[in-house]
Amino acid sequence: MTEPATETSQLSFILAAPPRDLGGFTVRRALPSMKRRHVGPFVFVDEMGPFVTSATSTIAVRPHPHIGLATVTYLFDGEMTHRDSLGTKKVIVPGDVNWMTAGHGIVHSERLDDEVATRGITMHGLQCWVGLPQAVESSAPSFAHYAAADIPSVALAQASVTVVVGSAFGVTSPVVTSSPTFFADAKLAQGNTIAMDAIEASAPELAAYVVSGSVECDGVEIPTGTIFVFRDSMRPRVKASAPNRESRIVFFGGAPLDGERFLFWNFVASSKERLEEAKRDWREQRLERFPKVPGDEVEFIPLP
Repeated sequence: MTEPATETSQLSFILAAPPRDLGGFTVRRALPSMKRRHVGPFVFVDEMGPFVTSATSTIAVRPHPHIGLATVTYLFDGEMTHRDSLGTKKVIVPGDVNWMTAGHGIVHSERLDDEVATRGITMHGLQCWVGLPQAVESSAPSFAHYAAADIPSVALAQASVTVVVGSAFGVTSPVVTSSPTFFADAKLAQGNTIAMDAIEASAPELAAYVVSGSVECDGVEIPTGTIFVFRDSMRPRVKASAPNRESRIVFFGGAPLDGERFLFWNFVASSKERLEEAKRDWREQRLERFPKVPGDEVEFIPLP
């Protein structure tokens, strides 16, 4: 049972992300929730793992469609093979960024090679959806891969931070976005603190998710697997509080979406009519809208 959301004078929302079984592996879903549907352009945030793969427990996400969003895949451990209907095939490893823009429609799959899964590796990472501005939500789909070596990291006095998307602490990520977007991966030793007031301009809406360890913020102890959202213009310090271990926190947000977004399954749209069109086209397997994935043409996930 999901715990009730709480709030403080500087935090508008604190909630444990509930676990969900996706068939063979479990995720924690930080967004969306009944309390908060999106933060900046982020409409969906899942933490996958950590879990150890085997011949019977692996990741095999069959081809499925998206519209109106960009998917962001970022791994802490493991590896995954991305394929999509543009003909892309790319293995992502920790620290890399996969940014797939669905636009009017794309199909992709995410799997582990059998040999890798059977050997047994730890899988752990985040997958996020970023809503596209209305002006480009029906644009042509695209895919971009950014290697870990190109994603900037900064050693602060009390924390190390990788600026995955956006700008902060004097560095800028090369990841290209359609609207002001921010995503950073921070590690702090026990007792150390980090302040995020430097990114106010690029992320007027900002949230954080505790990946490991625990933190204290605005007088509240916040454990692993919990999301917390800063109130507008508020940027309290975040302090690592887990005894004798490092804490890892992901910060994300950006400019607010330009209007409401409707979600159904893997689709995001600014109108319900767009959702209905996408549902029909996937149900009827209209290849002009949702082409097959080269190298993964046989299976697909049916419309719920």
